[in-house]
Amino acid sequence: MTYKTLTAASVTALMLGSGLAQADTWRYAFEEALEEVQGIYAQKFKEEVEANSDHEVQLFPFGTLGESADIMEQAQSGILQFVDQSPGFTGALIPEAQVFFVPYLLPQDQEQLFSFFRESKAINELFPPLYADQGLELLTMFPEGEVMMTTQEAVASPEDLNEVKFRVMTNPLIVESYQAFGATPTPLPWGEVYGAMQTGIVQGQENPAFFIESTKMYEVSEHITRAGHNNFTTAVMANKEFYDGLSDEDKQVVDNAAQAAFDYILDYQDGLTEESLAKIQEAKPDMTITTLTEEQRQPFRETAAAVEAKFLEIGGEQAQAILDQMKADLEAAASAGGEAEADAAAAEDAPAEEAASDEPATEDADESATEDAAAEGEAEMEEETAN
Repeated sequence: MTYKTLTAASVTALMLGSGLAQADTWRYAFEEALEEVQGIYAQKFKEEVEANSDHEVQLFPFGTLGESADIMEQAQSGILQFVDQSPGFTGALIPEAQVFFVPYLLPQDQEQLFSFFRESKAINELFPPLYADQGLELLTMFPEGEVMMTTQEAVASPEDLNEVKFRVMTNPLIVESYQAFGATPTPLPWGEVYGAMQTGIVQGQENPAFFIESTKMYEVSEHITRAGHNNFTTAVMANKEFYDGLSDEDKQVVDNAAQAAFDYILDYQDGLTEESLAKIQEAKPDMTITTLTEEQRQPFRETAAAVEAKFLEIGGEQAQAILDQMKADLEAAASAGGEAEADAAAAEDAPAEEAASDEPATEDADESATEDAAAEGEAEMEEETAN
């Protein structure tokens, strides 16, 4: 039986089951395995829904119901109630979502990055109507980790990517980005990437460290390069007709579960990148892991302007508004991060300042006591003289 036949059978089973299942059974598919970041988020979402309602959430990890395009179609048609998919794939439906592939737009500082995703007006106000137009309710977006390149040859500059066939998602802007980097971008479904790397059909690909480790992509790569150019972003959505048909109480259950899982997945990522890289190094000691210096990154950074211009050309009617708002949101996140650091530094300095201010006060008190004693002595002498 072929993969497509298996997929068709799985979907048919879902459709038949949906007619028989209880109304409180919700189906949720995502692009990763159960123990990868999207799967961890999904498990927390399921836990929250089931703890706070009588509903059940069925989870379908990557491959269960097909590739990314398949699960998106199923979510739009209502076969699935929830779907988690990267803007890399939804870019065809929502061109503005491609903004997440402008290199060096998102910050490398994790606190600033998390602050942006929590507070962004672009994400929370501008994107939801765009998703709604495609029959989707945007519940949340979250980062999954710093994107890294895995290649057969070392990469220290764009010249090192010259003529390298680099696997990318089927997204016009990420194609543009790797063309600007000097590579030959080659769109491929994820299920074909390991074999393509193994046989040399492609010589490079990009993903967060946890995904490189869990999918064993390091087995068919010799070098990992941290160019700091992006952070993988994903979006959790509900079928809009399903969501709009929920009671206010159930909508609150869904919204609360999405928020709780969002907070949980950000905490989960603390230290995940370094832990994953350590596992890769342990499994393959001769793997070269290189963090590019700021000087080495500069030629890559210089390509961002061209990719940004391309985004404004192909990113849909609201491309400029989305980009402007994201930049404003990122600036606000950076400012908030700076203020938080300043407050922390001030808090650390406060005890020392208090101790310093106490010392003169003690000296002043001692001087005052001495003066009072002298005054009392003079008064006594005057009394004795008068007597």
